[in-house]
Amino acid sequence: MTDTQFGPQGWTPEKLGSLTGKTYVITGANAGTGFQAARIFLSKGAKVVMLNRSAEKSMKAIDDLKQEFGANADVGFVQMDLAVQASVRSAAAELLDIAPQIDALICNAAIAQVPTQKLTVDGFESQLGTNHYGHFVLCGLLFDRIEQSQGRIVVVASLGYNMGIKTIQFDDMNWDKNYSPNPVYSQSKLAQMMFAYELQDRIKAAHKAVDVFVCHPGSSATSLISTSGSLVMRAIFRLMAMSLLVQSAEKGAYPEVMCATQDGLEHRALYGPTGRMEWVGPVGKGTLEPHAYDKAVMSKLWTVSEQATGFDWSLD
Repeated sequence: MTDTQFGPQGWTPEKLGSLTGKTYVITGANAGTGFQAARIFLSKGAKVVMLNRSAEKSMKAIDDLKQEFGANADVGFVQMDLAVQASVRSAAAELLDIAPQIDALICNAAIAQVPTQKLTVDGFESQLGTNHYGHFVLCGLLFDRIEQSQGRIVVVASLGYNMGIKTIQFDDMNWDKNYSPNPVYSQSKLAQMMFAYELQDRIKAAHKAVDVFVCHPGSSATSLISTSGSLVMRAIFRLMAMSLLVQSAEKGAYPEVMCATQDGLEHRALYGPTGRMEWVGPVGKGTLEPHAYDKAVMSKLWTVSEQATGFDWSLD
């Protein structure tokens, strides 16, 4: 599929002007596409706050960024584990103390292809608990601050949303009966997309001033599989990384940076690479399958997410 909105090269950071005075919050930004997005924002004069699990890796990332952009580069981090609801809540409170303005929250962090079923401390299947429930509560807690600057929420999804059962397994959200790494990862990414599209509908109904966009990095050379995937998946991805079907983490960051900054984007869309299999190539509007915005399923997922997390999120 070819998207001509941004020309034959697709969207690139050259389209960015100065971002001085803007603040971008990124989950999972000490490596991979999140780190590269932070680099791009800082190169344009923005402030970046990372929400990361590892303090040690965060300090290393900040050191690297300050070496590249100078000691005055405005980058910091708040420790947060998306898999732990209490951590999400305390991190959001700390962030609200230190960030009077949030121009975009980029929900970039994820775990993938966890080999055997693991539950979070709150009792959720780990991929759903981290990728969806953690971000669901974080977005809700930061929503009012984002709206103050008429900002954005960017949900970083995955083409994996199209590879599982293509709906939400409401009768067994933890997959106690049929756990398998790939379908469960697919479910968690589909849940994130459904959350985003449902949030769009609720924002419109409540006349709120926040834009929500959904993107994916394509097939990018990041640590996602190597940190949480099985040995077989790691081996497969290492082989893929040597082929033309994998692009750099920097290019993988382009869709999320675009969704955080570019005007004229569509809400009911999935942005990412538009080249071969939509894994690589120029960044633009890709293919969005209709099961990702099935209204009945999206609405039910919102209710189930509120009940599971104990977070009542009303936009009235």
